[in-house]
Amino acid sequence: MGRRLLVNFKAVPRGPAGASGRARITIIKLFIFNIMSLQNPAMTDRFRYYLRVRYAECDAQKVVFNARYADYVDLSTSEFLRALGFGEALVDGTLDYQLVKQTVEWKAPARFDQVLEIAVSAKHLGNTSFTLLTEFRLAGEERILATAETVYVFVEAHTLKKMPLPPDFRAALERGAPNLAIDHAGYLPPQLHRFNS
Repeated sequence: MGRRLLVNFKAVPRGPAGASGRARITIIKLFIFNIMSLQNPAMTDRFRYYLRVRYAECDAQKVVFNARYADYVDLSTSEFLRALGFGEALVDGTLDYQLVKQTVEWKAPARFDQVLEIAVSAKHLGNTSFTLLTEFRLAGEERILATAETVYVFVEAHTLKKMPLPPDFRAALERGAPNLAIDHAGYLPPQLHRFNS
């Protein structure tokens, strides 16, 4: 469902230049985000992770080096699973899985200092495996820069033997983390990091 936001820009307090400037930027970001979500509900219907492209992740043309997308998938997958409530299980090793296949398709480059919006959702759930779809966009834009499909196999932590997906893990993947955003880029105003479902 779309969200409505009415903004009276005249009501923004006028204080010191820095304070009023930050307040206005926050309100403008809120306004833009809500307009975008009304136009494109897909931008808010799944988990999103924001990161800023660092210089060390780029090649000589300041374009993100292709191998870095696997790093980005790994980061966003960890945050996705943490958002599903499995953060502690990831750390203590009670939740373990291995990557068995990853396919990345590039459509357009990402560049130094751009903020990426990485959407993660479950695409397929098998008996012992799960496939996550990762979509890369520039923050606030609809156009997809790249996609990755990653197949993981759930394993027992000590033997690395395949195991069936636990029912609570399967249910969490099916449910996903809609309308939740983790922002490590400082892109979203704080009140937008978690949305009401």
